[in-house]
Amino acid sequence: MKNVYIETYGCQMNEYDTEIVKAILKKEDYHFAAVPEEADVVFLNTCSVRENAHQKVQQRINVLKQLKRGNKKLVLGVLGCMAQNLKKDLLEAKVGVDLVAGPDSYKKLPSMIKHVSEDSAKEYALSLSEYETYSDIFPEHTPGVNAWIAVMRGCDNFCTFCVVPYTRGRERSRDPQNVVEEARRLAAQGFKQITLLGQNVNSYRHESSDFADLINRVSTVEGIERIRFTSPHPKDFPEKLLQVVAENPKACTHIHLPLQAGSDRVLDLMSRTYTQKEFIDLALHMRERIPGLALTTDVIVGFPTETEEEFLQTLDVLRTVEFDAAFMFKYSERQHTIASRKYPDDVSEEDKTSRIVRLVDMQQEISLKRNQMHIGETFEVMVEGKGKKPNQLLGRTDGNKIAVFPDDGAKDGALVNVKIEEVTSGTLIGEVV
Repeated sequence: MKNVYIETYGCQMNEYDTEIVKAILKKEDYHFAAVPEEADVVFLNTCSVRENAHQKVQQRINVLKQLKRGNKKLVLGVLGCMAQNLKKDLLEAKVGVDLVAGPDSYKKLPSMIKHVSEDSAKEYALSLSEYETYSDIFPEHTPGVNAWIAVMRGCDNFCTFCVVPYTRGRERSRDPQNVVEEARRLAAQGFKQITLLGQNVNSYRHESSDFADLINRVSTVEGIERIRFTSPHPKDFPEKLLQVVAENPKACTHIHLPLQAGSDRVLDLMSRTYTQKEFIDLALHMRERIPGLALTTDVIVGFPTETEEEFLQTLDVLRTVEFDAAFMFKYSERQHTIASRKYPDDVSEEDKTSRIVRLVDMQQEISLKRNQMHIGETFEVMVEGKGKKPNQLLGRTDGNKIAVFPDDGAKDGALVNVKIEEVTSGTLIGEVV
């Protein structure tokens, strides 16, 4: 018997893929170690989207390969997006990696491990599939309140800054009945909330079913109380999907709507396919269409050739839309993207840092303002566990806002009514009523 240890970096899709890998290996009688020192096989499931994740993985490889000095038979493997993007570099002898597998090759892992162990040869599997959705694999979910379900894989958008189409291939969607069956299994395991995942979920389509249809079908699963999804793209957000979020009681009133930049010229360079006005009009329409909607976003500063004036246009969008929260990043060039081939990374690190600081400061002010609007309101909160303080519970509202409140004995997954009495920019603080 072999023990496997897996570390995961990056997005929710990587977390879900780790659960798929565990299910595949468990079928072959592998066991899972709590620490790398107890493992015969160590996998890093990686991300190539952000530079900091890339650097963390490289540093971690340097640490883990030292374990091979005490265990010559240890198999060290890199999975996921970084594996797909950097195969040649990772398989150099000095790196210490034995096995490299891309996101569409996880079913090959048992045989790859066997070959490395028996033949001391390096193994790699990096073919991208037009069909693989792992619909025949039910992931090994970590117990909790929320579980992820990948309803589609890949992306066809080819935003110039993004490596995902090159590391995860083209879009393909799962059969909705297969997704519903996975949701039923999760409900039977005690999960109360599921998050439907895709690189661009509103592009989901399987025969005559679109993403709005899928949410409605999943909502029929008894035991599932809340349905979330991430991430959609502003370019094709249909009214039908807004209607589902507004009217289906299980569909959470939270939409993550990535902006990326506020300048029309920069958006065009990014190949985002919408203008600033189109984005603002959509965001304001969403707020009008769905009462109490929480809107969050992604923003990149310092995209090649972005000027100070164009950055200020991004701040203008934040002021206008007033997102409840935002994930904000400095641009980092990724290998094999269109931007890396066409545009020099010419915005200085000093300017990127200045812009991200101002962006974060503004968003914190906006988040605080929007949270202050909730003081005195009562929300249904799903309990997720203990808060940071003694005798405190933590949960999330329907709009995905973190709420903390006194521990009244409610179990994880329970829905409790919490009246908000004070707030910070990131947290609602209240009492159970």
